Amino acid sequence: MKRLFLAALLMAGVLSASAQTKGGGISEEMLSRISKSYAATPYQKALKNALASTSIATLAINSDNLAMIDTHFSHRVPTRGITDQKSSGRCWLFTGLNVLRAKMISKYDLPGFEFSQNYNSFYDQLEKSNLFLQAIIDTRDLPLTDRKVDWLMKNPIGDGGQFTGVSNLIMKYGVVPKSAMPETYQSNNTSQMANILRQKLREFALELRELKPAKAMERKEDMLSEIYYILVECLGVPPTEFEWARYDKSGKLVSKKTYTPKSFYEEYIGEDLEQNYIMVMNDPSREYNKVYEIEYDRHVYDGENWLYINLPIERVKEMAIASIKDNTAMYFSCDVGKFMDRSKGTLDLNNFDYASLFNTSFPMDKKQRIQTYTSGSSHAMTLIAVDLDEAGKPKKWMVENSWGASSGYQGNLIMTDEWFNEYMFRVVIERKYVPEDILKMLEQKPTLLPAWDPMFAPEE
Repeated sequence: MKRLFLAALLMAGVLSASAQTKGGGISEEMLSRISKSYAATPYQKALKNALASTSIATLAINSDNLAMIDTHFSHRVPTRGITDQKSSGRCWLFTGLNVLRAKMISKYDLPGFEFSQNYNSFYDQLEKSNLFLQAIIDTRDLPLTDRKVDWLMKNPIGDGGQFTGVSNLIMKYGVVPKSAMPETYQSNNTSQMANILRQKLREFALELRELKPAKAMERKEDMLSEIYYILVECLGVPPTEFEWARYDKSGKLVSKKTYTPKSFYEEYIGEDLEQNYIMVMNDPSREYNKVYEIEYDRHVYDGENWLYINLPIERVKEMAIASIKDNTAMYFSCDVGKFMDRSKGTLDLNNFDYASLFNTSFPMDKKQRIQTYTSGSSHAMTLIAVDLDEAGKPKKWMVENSWGASSGYQGNLIMTDEWFNEYMFRVVIERKYVPEDILKMLEQKPTLLPAWDPMFAPEE
């Protein structure tokens, strides 16, 4: 009897395997079994009807979590005004300038202030064009099918980026007030300009690959002149000198002077952004307490590749709390689209219940989400507040966003500490808030990572 039972099991296995096509495709028999798994119960029919005319996010709203998060914060960096990047991918630049803006407003007690994002965007696009063209010259002996050349051709330019763009561009070109170089339609809506620039750069790349190095360098300057022309037409001429009047909160004139972009930066900020800031990451897919560098992940050819220290989440929080307590905002980036309630402006793991909606589960942890491209940093914002409990542990955090004052909670987003653990990726901290043992890690030789690593798409 036992032998008959085993034989029947083996035969069932053979029949099941034969139901698949030889190459692993879906056979008619397999499709029949799969389709029968949908029972078409009244519940399933009702859900299918609802999904036919309603967004998944709306149907997944967790009705047990409709109440607004408490908006009190025990520690908050004072800020004034909300910026708006409009239809552009410049969150990294808005965030970096917002960190400096908060310092300037606080130091000089200004009624409000905004740096010109358009000014630094202009030089960002020019420098990225040079970075791409020079990289093409550097790799001209590699075939087009080489992974590095292939990546370059796929990613010649964009307006996304990260903090090294902020530090390198400002230290090289300075800053100007928004009044000195305001936004244009193209700076607020960058997709068409970006398409034109990508097309020209790829065209230039093919030409450069056919030239000898000396001739290629000479030709590159002509190419950059064409790019400069396009940028001026789209964004305007970046000022080399301007006049700016400073008023106090009561509207009284304090000073009125003529500046260059660099002299303006030196007078009102004066920090060495390239030396005074440390980027820390929480990436559980890689070894902690190690330093990593990302190849070609910079905005300026002669600037710095993105360098960061990978740390456990609690070490990141320790430094972020110290900075906020000292009224210093930070550059912060995360996977903003996950569990975001736009109407309330909250980032909370309990905002949506996709598991119940589809009768399934989503068991991947942060490490697995990174490894499978399910999650990664997508957006930069300015970290400005934390709410600590009686034991000094964080309950929630708040960031100043760059999507306009009507977006989220008064232009900000509030995140629970649980969400912070799962979807926060990096923070840029001033050296004075970084413990000595972490600073010492910078003495390590960095592990070089390729530009196409899943964690390092530009923040937009």
